[in-house]
Amino acid sequence: MSTDILFLAILVVIVVAGSALCSGIEAALLTVNPLRVHELAERPKPITGARRLAKLRKHLGRTLSVLVIANNGFNIFGSLMLGGFAASVFEARAISGVALPIFSIGLTVLVIMLGEILPKSIGSRLALEVSLASAPILHFLGLVMRPLVLLLEHLLPAITAENEISTDEDEIRELAKIGSLKGQIEADEAAMISKVFQLNDLTARDLMTPRVAAPTLDGLSSLSTIKSSLLANNAPWWVVLGEGVDKVLGVASRERLLIALIEEKGDLTPTDLSQKVEFVPEMIRADLLLSNFQDDKDNVRVVVDEFGGFVGVIGADAILEVLAGWRRKSTK
Repeated sequence: MSTDILFLAILVVIVVAGSALCSGIEAALLTVNPLRVHELAERPKPITGARRLAKLRKHLGRTLSVLVIANNGFNIFGSLMLGGFAASVFEARAISGVALPIFSIGLTVLVIMLGEILPKSIGSRLALEVSLASAPILHFLGLVMRPLVLLLEHLLPAITAENEISTDEDEIRELAKIGSLKGQIEADEAAMISKVFQLNDLTARDLMTPRVAAPTLDGLSSLSTIKSSLLANNAPWWVVLGEGVDKVLGVASRERLLIALIEEKGDLTPTDLSQKVEFVPEMIRADLLLSNFQDDKDNVRVVVDEFGGFVGVIGADAILEVLAGWRRKSTK
């Protein structure tokens, strides 16, 4: 094979390979999961290239501009140069009439198949791996082409837009569902993720035990006189009332009351054994109320209306039942 034909073949390989590299990287950047990239970049020991990739994706317009310039450099400029060089080679051999059209068709097919379709398919399939591996190359190309990119950004301001990572409840639910179907997370974990968002739609009023069903004790009665009530109801917490139904003196645990009876302290009253009560409005959201239980999850809260009247009682277990799926959202 003569030197000029060999050189032409090498140029064809360079053009097709350059186009394939740019096309594959572009497909990978557009396909890779941005949340996955963010998670890898935020690790204490991030994977090599993750932080650089996250920065490149944040300025995706600028990164794609670099790739488009490089890709078209191979596809357009490279093809024109190849065509001119091929024409001179074939004319020297007096075969340009037949060889040049065949060469042009063959080069077009190679660029389409091996320079575009195949690398984009591979880039989409191996999006994360390709993106991480290409991050240093893209960073270098960005530095080399920076003057040209800055000029393009000045002419086309849309390129400078930053890509912020955001999501909403519907997307998170759908991601959890997909993760469950793919076996990447457990089905019960996906279900619980979905139920977490229900807490924002529920209030203390929806989950509380109403006043008419709440376990209450007369704060002035002795333990010996209310012994039968304590033994008949297994409620862990009792609301201690004063003279009126809205006069809440505190809350007392059943365990502490029964211990006092066992120790023959029947002359004590529930008020003597009660602890300070914490009131919450009936319209407080369940997610905020759960945070309120963070330090004392075994306690209860007395629910009051807008006038400060006692309307019910609620514990952390009522909210946890929603997360566990044991309790359905109120329909009232």
